[in-house]
Amino acid sequence: MSLLSATRPTLIVGHPGHELRVFGWMLSAHPVVHVLTDGSGSDGKSRVASTTALLDSVGARAGSIYGRLTDRDIYARILARDHAWFIMLASELAASLVRDRADLVAGDAVEGFNPSHDVCRYVINAAVRLASNGRTIACYAFPLDGPPDTRTAGLTGDALRVSLDDAALERKLQSAHAYTELRGEVQRTLDRYGVEPFRTEYMWAVDLNDPYCWDPGRTPFYESVGADRVASGVYRHVVTFHDHVKPLADALFAHSAQPA
Repeated sequence: MSLLSATRPTLIVGHPGHELRVFGWMLSAHPVVHVLTDGSGSDGKSRVASTTALLDSVGARAGSIYGRLTDRDIYARILARDHAWFIMLASELAASLVRDRADLVAGDAVEGFNPSHDVCRYVINAAVRLASNGRTIACYAFPLDGPPDTRTAGLTGDALRVSLDDAALERKLQSAHAYTELRGEVQRTLDRYGVEPFRTEYMWAVDLNDPYCWDPGRTPFYESVGADRVASGVYRHVVTFHDHVKPLADALFAHSAQPA
């Protein structure tokens, strides 16, 4: 199955705004879109309205899970090792995939950049495993921090690509600049990589038998950032892979893995 041949696609992202990375795909796919958090960050301002406007502009529709948690809430649940809540979330997403008869799911890749992004991928993988009982659901991931063609651990095969013509690329850029809450981040990304890399969108097949999509011996970037913010008094605790994220990934995998 290709990205464009899917007839009932679903997009699942951790934060509002992540959908900008696959704007060109959404123009033709019109997916159902689930968003785990409201993107409120430390300032408490939700980004959901901006994503709603973007989805309306491309003919996509919001799913049943849409800004369910604040950013503070999801971090608190990760720190509290509230595995049962994330298992419930994955089960709810799985039920939605079955109800919508989804044949393709795309979403955040594991990059070690932000723990909520990575946890979103673990929830996605669990939901797809649960919903795939007796049916096939293609599962893909795309990067958020790296350039669009970044292939991270746990991703297999060649990328599926969506190439944008000049008009579609211009529309994507206009939508990115119009996303008020992310304007600074969008400009920094374009300054870093330039415009042309965003003409082609890459989605990589996910190995659903890999519980982490990450090298467990590698220290993720979010740990060093968290340590700096604890030292400066912004955070009280650091989310770490081995203490918080890995046990959650293990719990989701154990709950959703198909019996041999």
